[in-house]
Amino acid sequence: MRVRVLVRPKGGILDPQGEAVRSALPALGFEGVRSVRVGRLIELELESGAEVEAMCRRLLANPTTEEYEWEVVG
Repeated sequence: MRVRVLVRPKGGILDPQGEAVRSALPALGFEGVRSVRVGRLIELELESGAEVEAMCRRLLANPTTEEYEWEVVG
């Protein structure tokens, strides 16, 4: 099975990479963007999805500063 995990900063946590993207967009002609959050996408191929939640909590995301969601995609 294939699983996708989306990890991003929690609301209220500073996101310097997102802020850099937000501030660069007007220079490229993209106006009206109020905020940008930059995260990461992790794809896993697994025999079973039974331990995905534990993988996310223990390694793939920092539960103090990040939130995550995952889904089976194949």
